[in-house]
Amino acid sequence: MTIKLDEALGVHPQLLDFRVERSKILASNLANAETPGYQAKDLDFSALMTGLNAGMPMSREYQTGYRVPHQASADGNTVELGAEQARFSQNAMDFQTSLTFLNMKISGIRGAIEGK
Repeated sequence: MTIKLDEALGVHPQLLDFRVERSKILASNLANAETPGYQAKDLDFSALMTGLNAGMPMSREYQTGYRVPHQASADGNTVELGAEQARFSQNAMDFQTSLTFLNMKISGIRGAIEGK
């Protein structure tokens, strides 16, 4: 009997990769909060989940979009510092959740291999 790790681990490896890439983009937004004309970016989680639910093989190329600010700034920068910090924190918590699920899956597989 063979174990197909990609099936056994589910979507969690892709979600971890997505969260890492999103962290990079959100960190870039935070670093450029004072840069005139900088356009805040984000990744589309809905598109990722739609692709995963459709059974499409996912690449590391995620759909990046630009965010529309709630309040326009005079210098054209669309980063809203408080909202961006909240997104970064939420993404970190989501990363930790996916990592926890992945660890539980790996523990279950290890238990099955060891006959526990």
